[in-house]
Amino acid sequence: MIERNLIRERTSAARARGRACGSRPKMTSKKIKQAKLMRNNGMSQLEIAEILGVGRTTLYRHLK
Repeated sequence: MIERNLIRERTSAARARGRACGSRPKMTSKKIKQAKLMRNNGMSQLEIAEILGVGRTTLYRHLK
């Protein structure tokens, strides 16, 4: 319980200093543009996901 409160305090302090929490985004704006171009050229979304090294769900989310 005490340890959880310490983690919560450190996390909120880091956010206040402008630190980003969590992992970096897998899809950059460059990858999104490339994926759209590939989709317009007739590639399947599964192929695009494999080439870009992201999951299908991640790709679907960015190509809505």
